[in-house]
Amino acid sequence: MTFPHLDLAANAHDRAGVHRVDQEWLDARWADPESRVLVIAGTRLRPVGGALSWVSPADAPDGLRVLLGERDGRAWFAVLVEPDRAPGERGDWVGLRAVLPQLADTAAGDAPLVFHAMGLAEWHYATRFCPRCGGPLTAAAAGHELRCGGCGKTQFPRTDPAVIMLIADGRPGSRGERCLLGRQPSWPPGRFSTLAGFCEPGESLEDAVRREVAEETGVVVGEVSYFGNQPWPFPQSLMLGFTGRAASRDIAVDGDELEDARWFTRAELAEGAASGRLLLPGYLSISRSLVEDWYGGPLPGTW
Repeated sequence: MTFPHLDLAANAHDRAGVHRVDQEWLDARWADPESRVLVIAGTRLRPVGGALSWVSPADAPDGLRVLLGERDGRAWFAVLVEPDRAPGERGDWVGLRAVLPQLADTAAGDAPLVFHAMGLAEWHYATRFCPRCGGPLTAAAAGHELRCGGCGKTQFPRTDPAVIMLIADGRPGSRGERCLLGRQPSWPPGRFSTLAGFCEPGESLEDAVRREVAEETGVVVGEVSYFGNQPWPFPQSLMLGFTGRAASRDIAVDGDELEDARWFTRAELAEGAASGRLLLPGYLSISRSLVEDWYGGPLPGTW
């Protein structure tokens, strides 16, 4: 099988980290009309004609210049502007989720560049003062560092590791094997997904899988295996996919993170998805890939 979530990591760019402190190189690339710039207002983007608009440096507004790197023989930047200084109408600007389908469809494979830019934009937007002394922060290293003018401490962009897992019971591949899916209280009727949660300090990823499943559903998990990963800047996560085997089967949902969790056979997944009674994760998420890998092929329907 091919997994759609991997498409969002295809055609990755050279991040050109050695040039982040080379001002002469940065100035030369900014002066090059072939360089491309993504403008971000706070944490929002502005599609033009249904597609994200990369502009030349000459057409970019004033703001914080962030080097994304090099690809296809040109340099790529983002410019971060305050929302109240963004060009155009406020309604023109949308969140990243609104352009995900377009990112997956684009032949250019811009998703890694956009995810890089949005991850930094979220960090800059949320990190205004030094967490150690409360002093003012100044951007450095082409937007990849923030340095405190008070205590001198340097801050670096955050990436929060989150585990996401497909837990199965029964004999692998057997007709009686089932997978465990849950639903949050805020979701519309019929929507179910794989379980997920953030890794805590001092915790291995495998233990995070076991802990999250036990906390949310009461199911005990034994063997855990790595599946794959997906950058997910909502706002700054890295989704680490796993599969696991259940050592118990009784479900007791926590009533907080989840309002329901169920075991599904392959036949129940197929029938529910085909009828529309079961709404599975979107095609671009690693959650969908985990489900379809376990199922053994594509499934109809999506959120």
